[in-house]
Amino acid sequence: MTDLPVLYSFRRCPYAMRARMALLVSATPVRLREVVLRNKPEEMIAASPKATVPVLVLPDGQVVDESLAIMHWALARNDPQGWLQGSATESELIAEADGPFKQALDRYKYPTRYENVDPLDHRAAGQAFLEKLDGLIRPSGQLMGAKPTLADHAIFPFVRQFANNDRSWFDQLPLPALQKWLGDHLASPLFATTMQKYPQWKSGDKEPLFGSQGPA
Repeated sequence: MTDLPVLYSFRRCPYAMRARMALLVSATPVRLREVVLRNKPEEMIAASPKATVPVLVLPDGQVVDESLAIMHWALARNDPQGWLQGSATESELIAEADGPFKQALDRYKYPTRYENVDPLDHRAAGQAFLEKLDGLIRPSGQLMGAKPTLADHAIFPFVRQFANNDRSWFDQLPLPALQKWLGDHLASPLFATTMQKYPQWKSGDKEPLFGSQGPA
């Protein structure tokens, strides 16, 4: 196993979730190091000084520490479900989710971390993006067509986080296509495997093998 990449991950982090899904669907095995964010391992910080998950350390020492880059790296090796076959607008949609929507999500979910923030204003901004997604999903069932692609798996962990902040409010939104889309992805075998629990990794521990299960 020493010739396998090492993945530093945190189970509940949306960025780490989407990286793990890509590793699973591409059947790319890695040595998983589950991180507790309040007690980050020195090895992870040495590999990536920004100290955010996910971090993928390749056997040659190369470090990939952006979740989308990890997804593209894994899927370039093996893409059995055609996640990289989305339309040209896919990257723009992911950028909107990672930019303005994530900014609204953070200020809605964690308003005390910011000055002069009204969480309801940011909830409304996030809702506008959800309405856009609902319109994209309605004709075909997924964001980019009939099949889920990179955009669906890159975005839905953040929609999940937004929804869970006030689930009763979210469930009453008139967004049936989005709600079904989210529910279907959350109920998928792929996501269930992605969210398997692992103990905190500490220096010297043997890492569990992750990603070799193949596409669920």
